[in-house]
Amino acid sequence: MASADMFPNVSFSDVNAAASQEAAGKAVFGPDPASGAARLSLVRPGAEQAFQIDLSDAQIFKLGPMEWLCVSGETEAKAGVEEKLFSRAIKVVLRTEAESKAFSLAFQRWKQQTISGKAGESLENGSIVACKSKFDTKIEASSAQMYFHYYGQLLHQQNMLQDFVRTGTYYAAVMENRADFEGKVVVDVGAGSGILSLFAAQAGAKHVYAVEASEMVEHAQRLISGNPSFGQRITIIKGKVEEVELPEKADILISEPMGTLLVNERMLESYVIARDRFLAPDGKMFPTTGRIHMAPFSDEYLYVEMANKSLFWQQHNFFGVDLTPLHGSAFDGYFSQPVVDAFDPRLLISQSTYHTLDFTSMKEEDLYEIDIPLSFVSSVGTRVHGLACWFDVLFNGSTVQRWLTTAPGSPTTHWYQLRCVLAQPLYVMAGQEITGRLHLVAHSAQSYTIYLTMSAKMWGVGADPGGILQTSTAKLELKEPYYRLSQPQAYMPQDQQQLPLSSLQAQVSCSQIVFNSYLHIVYCDRTSLFMTEHRQH
Repeated sequence: MASADMFPNVSFSDVNAAASQEAAGKAVFGPDPASGAARLSLVRPGAEQAFQIDLSDAQIFKLGPMEWLCVSGETEAKAGVEEKLFSRAIKVVLRTEAESKAFSLAFQRWKQQTISGKAGESLENGSIVACKSKFDTKIEASSAQMYFHYYGQLLHQQNMLQDFVRTGTYYAAVMENRADFEGKVVVDVGAGSGILSLFAAQAGAKHVYAVEASEMVEHAQRLISGNPSFGQRITIIKGKVEEVELPEKADILISEPMGTLLVNERMLESYVIARDRFLAPDGKMFPTTGRIHMAPFSDEYLYVEMANKSLFWQQHNFFGVDLTPLHGSAFDGYFSQPVVDAFDPRLLISQSTYHTLDFTSMKEEDLYEIDIPLSFVSSVGTRVHGLACWFDVLFNGSTVQRWLTTAPGSPTTHWYQLRCVLAQPLYVMAGQEITGRLHLVAHSAQSYTIYLTMSAKMWGVGADPGGILQTSTAKLELKEPYYRLSQPQAYMPQDQQQLPLSSLQAQVSCSQIVFNSYLHIVYCDRTSLFMTEHRQH
């Protein structure tokens, strides 16, 4: 069954009661925890008891633009008296006409699920299977649970809000393009704390529907209620964009769906689905397009650091145990982690190229697999240690076009940059062509597997134009990066990066000193880091 729909600011009264008084509270459509049957709960703040309306035999009648009468069958049994059936009527009043329409749609949707049957209910020829939404079909339940739990916490919302490049760019893009928002209906996809909804309201939006699937809706409602001059034009709807219903089409979608390498967490797919479900023809999307930028890099320090991580497994006598059989697997494992950090752009050895994603026209399925051909010309003779990536997005407003970039050398964002490091570097000369392929394949843990191939082409007079001199490949998991953010790395000119063999051997030798460390890993994605505590002896 779909996730619950909540209307946090309603008033209601029991028409059956002799002295009926309206009470403020919230209305929640959702499954009964015990039976799974669809029900409407009307709850007063701080009250344990609530009106529970079974939707299987309930009906609603419109009393006014924002008033509804919910009627359901009730039973009552008294000692020595047969069970009696009667009707209970609850009057529900919404804040706005938009919320009133959304309430009616939610009632009909949950009512229809009840009519269609309950999950697991026995039928003559089998049983009813719960219908999964598109999101639930393609995403593992455990991944989704962790994802929504993570974004339901204020400290992680704070991490994003305090990224002033991110938040400031969104604010500027909205305020500089008031003409796109004034008098318009806006849908905030994945509203989180509700900050973008408040920006849209500040810009004069007629009404904003803030759709959020995590428990952050409770905090968002308090934030919006605390800004009443804007909040009265904002309706918060709890649920996934793949499942919720809205009472009207949107003139503009606003969202912050970007993850590491633009596509991590697979929220861009939900953004595209929201476009297809809610956006009116010729409507706008903020952001409008995204670009993944790529360039080869040379970073000897990073490569040695990555290689040295596996030296622990070269010990022949670790408390009497030979660890060397696992060294190869450990080495491969460390190089399967993309590196997330802020690096000096002078480490790049070629002009970058980019791949464009047009959110206004692309299909959701285009994000399942992304194939990007690579072609560069090296500006120096050096070792190529891998491919550096970053992204930017465009807010294509009617008045101002504004870019949000995560490029190296630009003000740092919480996305940083990402580097795919090759276990086997390439050797190139100035003017030599580097070709390859970056292939991203989505998986059910809300991320991507990265397949990287880079080749140094034959170079010089008389060389075969299509010949390949050297090729290196890598397979990396975007969901499991190495966050290398402790301190900025010093830049070393390309001609000084080729460390003498004796120096490299000395570093390796020093790294083989036995150490003990206690590693504590916390859930991590685009807004938090893998946190480590090292105690060395």
